[in-house]
Amino acid sequence: MSTNINGKKILMFVDNVYEDLELWYPKLRLEEAGMKVVLAGPKAGATYSGKHSYPAVSDAAIEDIKAEDFIGVVCVGGFAPDQLRRDPKVKSLVAHFANKGQLVAAICHGGWVPASAGIYRGVRVTSSRGIKDDLENAGCIWIDAPAVVDRHFVSSRKPDDLPAFCKSILQVLTA
Repeated sequence: MSTNINGKKILMFVDNVYEDLELWYPKLRLEEAGMKVVLAGPKAGATYSGKHSYPAVSDAAIEDIKAEDFIGVVCVGGFAPDQLRRDPKVKSLVAHFANKGQLVAAICHGGWVPASAGIYRGVRVTSSRGIKDDLENAGCIWIDAPAVVDRHFVSSRKPDDLPAFCKSILQVLTA
């Protein structure tokens, strides 16, 4: 039996110096699948610039997000996750999704966010090699693969892996 995701809401965090492709590819792919993607940043309606200068406007402020309105979260890479993982509300939202068995997806440096939320202990994941030690120190089992799925956790290494990442996200959401 597959779950209908049409019209369901998925959360993505945005802040300055996000990885452009890692935000836009999943956002557009999930919208194409019929989902409502909400970009939450430090301020609602603010424009954030990606590593390659592509702008993204937040739909909502992180502090105003209610976890129960969403079926999961996608954490993108770049340098933004290093800022986002310091926000207690970001960590509590990610922990909520993990504890409810809902999608927690992270690509590249996005893995810093679930690691800082304390939810990766014993979870098989992948990421940019640059944060491999950080994730292993957070208790995860790091694997070098284009995409890794462990229950409701999905992870990928880099922009080249985006097709496998999005395919895995959709498989988890529709299982």
